[in-house]
Parts: sequence; C-alpha cells; structure tokens
Amino acid sequence: MKTQSPPGSLPSSSETLSPSRRFHRDDDPLWHWLEDRDRPEVKAFLEAANAESDAWMAPLEPLVERLYQGHLARRELAVEGLRTALDRYVYWSDTAADADHPVWRRHPIGAEHKVEVILDLQSLSQRQSYVELGDIALSPDEQWLAWTIDAQGDEYFELYLRHLPAGEPVRIAQGIGAELVWAEDDRTLLFTRFDATQRPATVWRLDREAGEEQLVFEEPDVEFWVGLGKTRSRRWLIIETASKDTSESHLLPADRPGASLLCPRERESGVEYSLEHRPGTFYVLHNRVSSHFQLDIAAELTPGDWQPWIAPREETTLEGVDAFSWGVVLTERDHQEAQVHLRVIDLAPGDPATSLRSALEGHAPEQIRLDDWVTLAETPSSLSLEDVPDFDARVLRLREESFVTPPRWVALDLDSTERTLLKQQRVHGDLRPEQLVCRRLWATSFDGERVPVSVVMRRDLAEQGDQLPTLLYGYGAYGTVLDPWFSISRLELLDRGIAFAVAHVRGGGDRGEPWYLAGKLEHKQNSFRDFLAARNALVEAGISDPERIAAYGASAGGLLVGASLNLDPRAFCAAILDVPFVDVLRTMENPDLPLTTAEYLEWGNPFDPDVRRRLQAYSPLDNLDALPYPPMFLQGSWHDSRVPYWEPAKLYARLSAFGTARGPVLLRTDMTAGHGGASGRFDAWRDSARQDAFLLWAFGLAEAQPLPPSTDAGA
Repeated sequence: MKTQSPPGSLPSSSETLSPSRRFHRDDDPLWHWLEDRDRPEVKAFLEAANAESDAWMAPLEPLVERLYQGHLARRELAVEGLRTALDRYVYWSDTAADADHPVWRRHPIGAEHKVEVILDLQSLSQRQSYVELGDIALSPDEQWLAWTIDAQGDEYFELYLRHLPAGEPVRIAQGIGAELVWAEDDRTLLFTRFDATQRPATVWRLDREAGEEQLVFEEPDVEFWVGLGKTRSRRWLIIETASKDTSESHLLPADRPGASLLCPRERESGVEYSLEHRPGTFYVLHNRVSSHFQLDIAAELTPGDWQPWIAPREETTLEGVDAFSWGVVLTERDHQEAQVHLRVIDLAPGDPATSLRSALEGHAPEQIRLDDWVTLAETPSSLSLEDVPDFDARVLRLREESFVTPPRWVALDLDSTERTLLKQQRVHGDLRPEQLVCRRLWATSFDGERVPVSVVMRRDLAEQGDQLPTLLYGYGAYGTVLDPWFSISRLELLDRGIAFAVAHVRGGGDRGEPWYLAGKLEHKQNSFRDFLAARNALVEAGISDPERIAAYGASAGGLLVGASLNLDPRAFCAAILDVPFVDVLRTMENPDLPLTTAEYLEWGNPFDPDVRRRLQAYSPLDNLDALPYPPMFLQGSWHDSRVPYWEPAKLYARLSAFGTARGPVLLRTDMTAGHGGASGRFDAWRDSARQDAFLLWAFGLAEAQPLPPSTDAGA
C-alpha cells in the first residue's frame, strides 16, 4: 500500500503515553466512561487527543496553509444574494470579503438609496464564539422581524423579535426549536419547543402585542416531530407532525390563528402526506397507494376528501409540489437515471370550483396551457425551484448546478419561455470549470443491483487514461439525495490530479423512494456493499488507482464508511470520518438521547431481539477487531446533539488500543462547535484544508503542487 511515513511522530515513550494508553481503564475497555461529559477526565482525554493530532499534523501545516490560501484565491469572498421584492420592500443578504456571516438588508421598492440593515449576524459573531441562524421570518406587514439563533452548536435556539426599522432586538424565548412562521394578522408568531430528548414536540402561539404564549398543538408520540409552514397563497398555516414513515397535517386559517385546528386526515401508519394550496383547492402529495407517491386534489372545504389527479409511475418518484395561482411545479426523480426534473403545469384561469372540477376530470387539454419539463442544461445535474414568495409570479427562479458547473440562478419566464441568467458563482484561478469532466458509472453490487457512481476529474487527465488517486464520498441514509454539487474547495484536490467520486448507495434517495427503502432497517447492509461495489467499479473502469482510494463519510455517512472498513479494511488507503455515527447499537438502546426514538423507523428498535442482532451485526464499534485498518482522521464536536462527541472518541481509543492500523489514527474534537462544525466560514474552510492535507499525505502527494493546466482542456 502506497502511504507515506507519518510526517510527525505519535508519542510512544513512557513519558508521553498516547491518550489511549494514558486514559485506559481495565474495568471499561469499551470506553463508555467517555459519555459522562461532566467528568474532568473526559475533556482531558479529548484535549490530549487534539494535542496528539496537532503534533502529528505539524509538519503538514505549511501544506494546510497552501491549501487554505489556494481555496481563498479561487473564491469570490464578497458575496451578495439575489434580491427579492415583497409588497413594500426589496430584501437581500450580503457577506463582506473578510466576514464570516451575512448581513440582511432591505430598501423600499423604488428607493434603492434608502437601505436599512435588518439583521447583522457578523456583528453578533463578534460578541460570541458561535452563531448559527435557525430561521428568519418577516411579518406580513414587513414591520416585525423574528429570528432564531443557536449560540452554542447544540441546536437549542433563542428567539428574538425586532420592530423595523430601528427597534432593538428583544429576546423572547430560549431553548426552543428553529422554525418560525407568522400568521397574517401581523401579531401572531408560531414556534416550537422541545421535550426532554430535544424532540420538537409542541407548537406555541406568541401574541406579539399581549406578550403571551399559548400552547397550540402537542405531539405525544416520541417517534414524531412537529414542523411549521405556510402555504404560498398565504391562506393557511400548516402544522405537520411526522415520523420517518408516517405524517399528519393540521391546518389553521392564516388570518385567524386563534381558530381551532383542522386535521384533513388522521395519521395512518406508513402513510406520508403533505399539502399545498390554491384558492378552492388543496393538492395532496402522498404514498398511500404507492411508495413512488401520487398527487391528489381535494376541495378546500373538504380537505380530507382526496381525489386522484396524477397517478404514480413505475420509474418516477414524485418528490414535491409547489402551488401558484396559475398552476403547480412538480419535482420528480427518474429512477433509471438518478436525475431530478421539474415539471410545470400551467392551468387555464377559472373560478376555484371550475378548477377543481376540471382537475378531478383529469384536466381536458384546453384547460392545461402548459405541461412540460424544464430543460436540463446537462446530466447528471441538480435543478431546484428557488423560493418565490409571490403567489402570482410567472417568472420562476431556478438553481442549476453540477459537479463541473458552479451554481447559477436563472429566471424562467413562463409566458415567453425566455431564460435569463441572474447570477453564477464565480471561480478564480488556473483550473476552470470547463477543464473538468464528470462521468457516471454504474457499479454492480453483490446482489446484481446497479448503483450509480459519479466521478469528476481534470479533463486532460481523464483523456490520458491514467489511474488516479481518488476520494470516494458517500452518505446513504434518510432518503437524502446526493444530487451533483460544485465545490470550490474540491478544486485544490482536483488540481493536484485527484479524482472525486460519489457513491449513490441504497438508503439515499438518488433513485427515488424505492432506493431509500432498499437501504434502511433490515436492508441497511445493502448500503455498505454498494459503497464497496462503487470503489471496485472505479478501479474496473480504469479511473482509480486501486492502492490510492480514500473514503469520506460524515454523520450517517461515517457509519457507511466505518461499516465498510470492517467488511474490507484494505479497500481504502485512508479514511476521514466526520462526526461519524458509529455506536449505532448503544445509541439506539438509549431512548433518553436526542433523536433516538425518532430514529427507530430508520434503523430499528433494539428492544426487539431480532433488530438488536441486526444492528449489532453492522454497528462499527461492535465489529472492530485487530484488523489492518487504513490511516484515519476522525472529527467530532463537543456540542453535537446529533452524534455525540464520544462516538468518534471511542472509535479512536479502541483503534489506537488495537495498534493494527496501517498508519495513524487521529482524533480532532472541536470544543466550540456542534454537528455542523465551525460556524464561521473561514474556520470551516481551514478545517477542510486540514482534512485535504491528510488525504494528500495518504496519497503520497504531500509535496505535490497543482499540475500545469492543459492548453487544450475543454476544447
């Protein structure tokens, strides 16, 4: 295996025992004592591991700095978001070149010179070490701004309220959920509160004028979380309560938030549904008939009486619906190509009763002015409908992106079909997007299933046909889709001749809802086998050097990588596991931990003996052995409420105790952050540079400089 000798030496003398030896306890070889965060020895252990990691990385610090500065040089540091006009003002956010966080601004429509600052996160970040915005909500009359802030990284939020333009922010509540929504009376604000396990369990109504809070809804089932929304028509507030496979909605008239809740249909186990609204009509997206979902229609006065409109299709999952006054935009996913599409259905104008009647009749051709898919600029690619608050808007904002194309925002005029480029992320430096190429492979997994694998690399190196060192990324849980995304920081690796690949394994939603279902619960092992199959497909295609493939996974992706390493520890030359979910069985056995009970429908309830055996069979920490694991870089966060700091810490301690890895096993714990890592963008970019330096060392490229650009790349 082609790995370099470590740049730094790990402590081995009796005077400087490694943390895993110094803090070892004979009575707790599994290191469960690390779960007691109040014990001084826990922080001492994590700080010792950080010191060990820093010592090992010290010789690579010049490389870290080069990668970091190279990243900054490629990026447009001053960023301004798209401007959005509401009824009275135009709104946008911008981030200064030297700032970590954005500032939100507005000006009256037609008075561009009268700019007001409504929320300044950058100034707030100067007064506290961690700042993460949960939600921001503007009252319909545009006179009151509400927002939630996580000030520690533990995802407990503080609620603030400010009268615009000159009022001082007032803290209203602490320890609440992130979501906010205003009623149309300009005085009522809905927010959520947690139960003891940090589950959003209740919805509260704040009367801004009276300063009073009132409970609106409570969800007693520990597997369900509550969420908030408002239809684009501004007619209805929606309280949704959902588990991993079942949902239920409750409606409130947006102009009468004190009214009684209306539940269109009570929950039915295994049935998920969501609502959208046009005057007179509700659109109901549900999986009651098919896991691929279908779209039904109901009269506004009888929202529980669902009538089929768009039937499920075998090779397509219907993922979302956005309603406008003129019709709907559907988000669909092609199973065969693992590609998202947007479908625009423009309906003829008419009164609500006529619209509903024609819908129930299937819409005659003369009642549909347009039914077409938005053209894709390339495949594979990402395409999404950006937030368009105007219910009557006939110009849509689209976001397009791919592995080789930076994000761009396009205005699509439905009447003229004209597309106008509004903005595109700028990229500086020698390596241009057009000098990259993306290929889609199809790996054959252990059971014959075809697994999509995306790989991006320099075009000139792809044409030369050399086997490249490769970073393989995966996630594979919760139905999360890894649609193509462009990364400026990734260019530092690509420019040095490294390929970046994504394994779209089962458990994700890349090939629709069936793909997700085939990688959860009793089918979870499919995800790990798919990941290894993707690795092998890259080699068989002649793209990747079999001795220089590294694996990367974060959160549930850390489970994917950890389990794959237990199955085949020699498959990879290095691995990065960022806030990895690796203590699956023990976590799922503790219902007092945040998230656990809500996760039973994703992983299983271990109090069932069969489920317990299944979890134990793949949980990374339960399957460690004295195996030749690759060098690893493990990242944790002290305030992480999703994957506790002790999961990567235990993995580090036990692997270090085995001493059988083919290189260093490093642990770095951010003592000021949560699940998402550093809150400031510059610290986050430096963290990425540190991980990239570790990868370059593992590939034997620590001294490598960016390759000279090809003169004919992209020609």
